[in-house]
Amino acid sequence: MYGIPQDAVKRLQRQKEKGLFTSDLSVNEFALLVEAGFTPLGLVMGSSIYHIGLQTARWNQNQELEVITQAMYTARHLALSRMESEANLLGADGIVGVRLEVSLAEWGESLAEFIAVGTAVRAPEGEPHRVVKAGQSEDRPFTSDLSGQELWTLRRSGYRPTGLVMGTCVYHVAHQGLMQALKTLGNNTEMTNFTQALYDARELAMSRMEAEAERLGAKGIVGVRVEEKSFSWGSHVIEYNAIGTAVVPMENQNPLEKPVLVMDISQ
Repeated sequence: MYGIPQDAVKRLQRQKEKGLFTSDLSVNEFALLVEAGFTPLGLVMGSSIYHIGLQTARWNQNQELEVITQAMYTARHLALSRMESEANLLGADGIVGVRLEVSLAEWGESLAEFIAVGTAVRAPEGEPHRVVKAGQSEDRPFTSDLSGQELWTLRRSGYRPTGLVMGTCVYHVAHQGLMQALKTLGNNTEMTNFTQALYDARELAMSRMEAEAERLGAKGIVGVRVEEKSFSWGSHVIEYNAIGTAVVPMENQNPLEKPVLVMDISQ
């Protein structure tokens, strides 16, 4: 895998030696992050420009576009893993305020740019925060898209973040046949094939996000967002992303065992 650039390595090493941090946290987020016991270390980033392979679909069939779904997963993973590598250079225990951005505007219809940005932090002394991800032998910094305020509140509730978890599904919505179109002409009626396709795509994205949380040993997922997007994949193609922060109880709290719980605290 392509590593982080040498210029980035030198910049991060200078920051570490001088003790100068950079961050995209607001003043309030910074203050509450410090009050929660975390020390900001530096702004870390990862990126990947990825070519999306050819995908065909039957025009009259609801179906997942697996080639595009897998491309979106792989490109996001590359961007996130490079961001984590930069955090490792700073000796970080985690990355907070993570933003994932995707752009297809400048590179052409088959190329997408993925960027992951966040603030690397050191955890309070004596608290284990680094995690081992499925399929990896070494521990990695935790990742989270929670703000400083949300992280402070989460810790007061006896929980800590263990990882940013995601589920993605790119789905083709079947076109109507001639007879279907004629039946709906001029009538108020539900477009059942559209409704079912959106349900299927959402459920695939949600179940994949929950599976990632389970692999991290999480007890819940907070700050869940379900996003519906339509890039340049063509008509009748929609992408669903489910994203949130997986959490586990802090070791000194010992709460009762509970199943994985999904909560939306974004409002």
